[in-house]
Amino acid sequence: MLTFQQKIEILDSYPQLQRKDVSLGRVNYHYEESQHDKKTVAFHLHPNGNGYVYAGLLKGYPTDDKGLVNIRDFTEDELRRLLDASIASLSEPLPEAVPSAKKRKRLAAETNWVNGKGEKLTLKAEDDLWYLYSGLSLEMAFETPDEAREYLAEEGFTQLQD
Repeated sequence: MLTFQQKIEILDSYPQLQRKDVSLGRVNYHYEESQHDKKTVAFHLHPNGNGYVYAGLLKGYPTDDKGLVNIRDFTEDELRRLLDASIASLSEPLPEAVPSAKKRKRLAAETNWVNGKGEKLTLKAEDDLWYLYSGLSLEMAFETPDEAREYLAEEGFTQLQD
C-alpha cells in the first residue's frame, strides 16, 4: 500500500492536475480541462492512506454510485494506470446520441394518400406516433404505421408514389 505522501507525489507528477487542499488534511486533484461537468480526478486523499479516483466513464473498475474507485490498496502502477485512464476519459466529450438508422428513417417518414374522390391525406411519424393529417388539420393518431395503413385502406385510400 502506498503512503499518503507517495500518493501525493504521484498525483503531483501530473502537471494537468491542480491540487486543492480540503478539510481534515484531505486533498483533491482537479482536471480543469475536463470536457465534462466532472473535474475532480482524485477525491479526499486522506493522511490515513484512503482516497478515491474518478472512474465513472471507465469500464472494468468497481465504482461507487458517484463513479469513484477506492485506491487505498493500489500499487504505483495501478494508480498511474487509473489516473491516466481517468484523465483521458475526461478529455474526450461524450458522443452525441445518434439516432439509429431505423429511428432516423422513422422520424423522416411521411407518406401521402389519396382516395377515389381525390381527397388527400398525409401520414407522418412524430414523437413515436403516426399522425394522419388533412392539410394542416389532424385527423387521427396511430401507434404503429401498420395500424394507420390498415385504416387508410379500409377508408379507400391508396398511397401515392413519390
